[in-house]
Amino acid sequence: MNKSLILMASLALAVPALTTMPAQAQGRHHRVVCENVRVKHNGSKDNHRIIGTGIGAVAGGLLGHQVGGGKGKTLATVGGAVAGGYVGNRVQKNAQNKKTYYTTERRCHDAYD
Repeated sequence: MNKSLILMASLALAVPALTTMPAQAQGRHHRVVCENVRVKHNGSKDNHRIIGTGIGAVAGGLLGHQVGGGKGKTLATVGGAVAGGYVGNRVQKNAQNKKTYYTTERRCHDAYD
């Protein structure tokens, strides 16, 4: 008798919990909102332009090393590497921008009023 009483009490408590609506849907209207979104696709996997920066820095350092002598040579090497890295980064950025394309995607989400 006690087992059946416990079973009946458990069912009495469980049924209302299983049949209630989610809190966000109670008393509110559900609608789906869709919008077109412009998505940028980069044609390169090197987003930080490490390759262009590295090649530019090496080339700039080699060219700077050809100038001056003594401490001036060291300064020219470092300056050439910095300038070359910057130029290499910009060159790669321009090349990547030519490979960039855009698409429009439709994205939808639920909204409750």
